[in-house]
Amino acid sequence: MATKDSSVQLTNLPAGVPPTVRAAFAPANDEASAEAYTRELAHSHYENFSVVSRLLPRHLRQDFCNVYSFCRIADDLGDEVHNPSLSLQLLADFRRQTLACYAGDCQTAVFTALSRTIKRWDIPARPFLDLIDAFEQDQRVTRYATFDQVLDYCRRSADPVGRLVLYMGGYRDEQRQRLSDQTCSALQLVNFWQDVRRDITDRDRVYLPQDSMDRFGVTVEQLRQGRFDSYYRDLLEFECQRCSAMFAKGRQLLPLIRPSLRPQITLFSLGGEAVLRAIRRKGYDTLTARPTLSKATKARLMLQAIWGMAIVAIAPGRSVAVPQGGSA
Repeated sequence: MATKDSSVQLTNLPAGVPPTVRAAFAPANDEASAEAYTRELAHSHYENFSVVSRLLPRHLRQDFCNVYSFCRIADDLGDEVHNPSLSLQLLADFRRQTLACYAGDCQTAVFTALSRTIKRWDIPARPFLDLIDAFEQDQRVTRYATFDQVLDYCRRSADPVGRLVLYMGGYRDEQRQRLSDQTCSALQLVNFWQDVRRDITDRDRVYLPQDSMDRFGVTVEQLRQGRFDSYYRDLLEFECQRCSAMFAKGRQLLPLIRPSLRPQITLFSLGGEAVLRAIRRKGYDTLTARPTLSKATKARLMLQAIWGMAIVAIAPGRSVAVPQGGSA
């Protein structure tokens, strides 16, 4: 393991940046401490990770922590620095660290841990680089003309996560990846529609495509003012219907993966679809209040996934349809 300093020094970071940003440039002592760090980051930064990880086969839990830590740090480098110029600098260095990791030069705790996952599952660099590229785009692009442009952003901001999960599950074929992309893009879009007001007020970003806004008579100024009306309701209903169709298509992935992985992947879809229902219950008003899931709803979703895992345990010999070019 290399011990050279990364080009961005911890002492050069401004006060107030979150711990995940500092973690991107913290040196590693050894592999054991690096993996302990990614476990701590995953379980402390995401409140449901401790429970979610129990749905995973034991041999995948550390790998999920390693990958989650990369994704969390990259996301925070893009969203939590609150200085586009500095974010671009930090993301560029994170990209350099990623490429160095693939060259066998792991300088920080996150990449020291992640390198073991990359080697174990022969994960290509592209999903990691795509994520960084998306977060760099957020510093430069704040408006989207068409839905296809938004989907292209999702292709790099969300779809790589699903593909990383598939790699860790031992799946590399295009069919499964495309179905996973449907779910991941839908999850990203639901998050956008949930956070329309927060995105424009906190970061001056609008992910609603301009062609859809023009079609329904909604303006950026209306979003900024938080003015909900029938035009906005119709616009968001239209966009949510797109998400529903994507979730439905993404569910075709479930019979194509081994039963032990289905509860975790099912939980992703259940959560996104639950947010969609929360948006609908509010009459598609995501301007005056942010639709959220109650603790009871989250618990119910978790129980649904656990119930699915219990069924698998009772009937472990259940057959799984496998297309040509993949294995279960």
